[in-house]
Amino acid sequence: MPVPSGMESMLDVYIFETEQNLEQLEQMILASEQAGTFENAQINEIFRIMHTIKGSSAMMNYTEISTLSHSLEDVFYFLRENHPAGTDYAALSDLILEGVDYIKQELDKIKAGQDPDGKAEDLERKVKDFLKSLQEPSASTAHIYKALLRFEEGCEMENVRAFTVVHNLQGLTDEIEFFPKDILENNESAEYIKVNGFQVHVKTSRGFEEINEYLNQTIFLSQLDLTEMENREFGKFSGVVPDQKMAVQSAPASSATTVVRDKDNADAHTTQSLISVNVEKLDKFIDMVGELVIAEAMVTHNPDLDGLELDNFGKAARQLQKIIIELQDIAMSIRMVPLASTFHKMNRVVRDMSKKLDKDVHLVIIGEDIEVDKNIIEHISDPLMHLVRNAIDHGLETNEERVVIGKEAQGKVVLEAKNSGSDVLVQVRDDGKGLDKDKILTKARQQNLLYKPEQDMTDQEIYHLILLPGFSTNEEITEYSGRGVGMDVVSKNIESIGGSVLVDSSSGVGTTITLKIPLTLAIIDGMNIRVGRSRYTIPTTVIKEFFRPEGKDLIVDPDGQEMIMVRGQCYPIVRLHQLFLVQPDSEVFQDGIFIMAEYEGKLYCLFADELLGKQQVVVKSLPKYIKNIRRIKGLAGCTLLGDGSISLILNMAGIV
Repeated sequence: MPVPSGMESMLDVYIFETEQNLEQLEQMILASEQAGTFENAQINEIFRIMHTIKGSSAMMNYTEISTLSHSLEDVFYFLRENHPAGTDYAALSDLILEGVDYIKQELDKIKAGQDPDGKAEDLERKVKDFLKSLQEPSASTAHIYKALLRFEEGCEMENVRAFTVVHNLQGLTDEIEFFPKDILENNESAEYIKVNGFQVHVKTSRGFEEINEYLNQTIFLSQLDLTEMENREFGKFSGVVPDQKMAVQSAPASSATTVVRDKDNADAHTTQSLISVNVEKLDKFIDMVGELVIAEAMVTHNPDLDGLELDNFGKAARQLQKIIIELQDIAMSIRMVPLASTFHKMNRVVRDMSKKLDKDVHLVIIGEDIEVDKNIIEHISDPLMHLVRNAIDHGLETNEERVVIGKEAQGKVVLEAKNSGSDVLVQVRDDGKGLDKDKILTKARQQNLLYKPEQDMTDQEIYHLILLPGFSTNEEITEYSGRGVGMDVVSKNIESIGGSVLVDSSSGVGTTITLKIPLTLAIIDGMNIRVGRSRYTIPTTVIKEFFRPEGKDLIVDPDGQEMIMVRGQCYPIVRLHQLFLVQPDSEVFQDGIFIMAEYEGKLYCLFADELLGKQQVVVKSLPKYIKNIRRIKGLAGCTLLGDGSISLILNMAGIV
């Protein structure tokens, strides 16, 4: 649906706020479902969210979303006002989550510039039927009580004590009316209550005995007359005018309820202020900071300055570099977002799969406050979802199987993040049956995926076979697995951001998948090297050491693989000139230099002609028209050096 001119910003705000509300709603529903009930505060908040989505959707003319939101709002209005007993909260959770999914799908269409044309009649009908089932039994359980309270003579402040009664009753009732109304504003009300007593009418689903017992606990109470009324009598006792009716949610302006709410708001105003920023503007800002870093390097490392004694220039350049580094740190911190949102989305995945597979699963989340670049978040969300699904579908046994083998019936999936230098390790662990090495080898043999003799493969290498394209040990195609597309996609997605995937497992104990991801993609510390006339940049985080080899340390194994011995350990050699088809200065190892780099816990020695020095570089993505070249797999992007030349950034995952 085309957006009218001038409405683009409103549409952005609508999408952002609706997505935030849906995320909050989903987490609230999941938490309530685990608790087995909806607290009053949660009912009020869900009602507010649905009311907000209804109004904003109507304003944007998204009728289906607005109508469905209105139906869900009606359910929670009824729950808020009537507190019906025996509510099927499990069925209610299913309805709300189904509604959340529908609205999410429509939002995806809107973001893609399409018409939100999904129909919600069936879901609306189910919501209305659910509301009707709530209303039918509640008609007979609503009670109207009339109470006359008299306080002990000489207790003083009768009006304040009357207000305390009203305030305390709000937790038990749906609607209250009382006389005199101005118990706090009018000092004469204390005298009226002293002579005539304090009259209260309440509408509630609570029984007579419960209300009677509660009111009898009033301090300084000398007399209580409590009777049940007919519904038609509500609001008609002597001296009460129509505008004196007070709903639970709208206490008098001077009431303690309002004071508390104002205090909460005051506290909220003292907290840190937040603003929403358009993502495109943020990306542009980061790009400009990156260009500034490049420009600074081009000025301070300009070849025209070679050999010149420029003390004042050097001082000014160092000050400029200091300011740019601080600016860069601030810019990068703006991009950093906690993993909490991504992690908590997995609660929904676990909940849905547990129901469909009939497995009792508990999700444990650790390290959700760790922050990474927002672009990293976008790349790991789908892989994480797939790993969690795999853990439940493939990893965990059924409840019955777990009990038979001596495990707790409830399976456990742990989602944990922890810092590791300039990387973040995200682990998905389960306490299931673990990977079957024999089954993996058999499948790999059938599909010709073995790249070395089976007897020479370590457990780690066998487990890593599941990351190969098309590999699947599931014989049956289900909603979640068996299509031969899965772990290889996870591996490719993680490698595309310069990360890696580690697989570890123990039979009968469980499986651990570790994603090693960089904190950021935008600016990295790199070591520049030269191979022939080409320049390359290696992230310093993967470099262990540099050295020049001696001829006696060079080894060639029976398969023709070149190795080098360093302190009694052999490491494979990677000739970069062969990998990227460039002409080196020399192919003799002693004439060049080795860079020992790490990938997935293993060390490799990269052969280059020369080290050019360390530099902070801005990562630029490779042009789309060369990304599909096979040999480009070893590259993570490119950058501009101080002399204006282009350097290609190496990706160890692709090289290996």
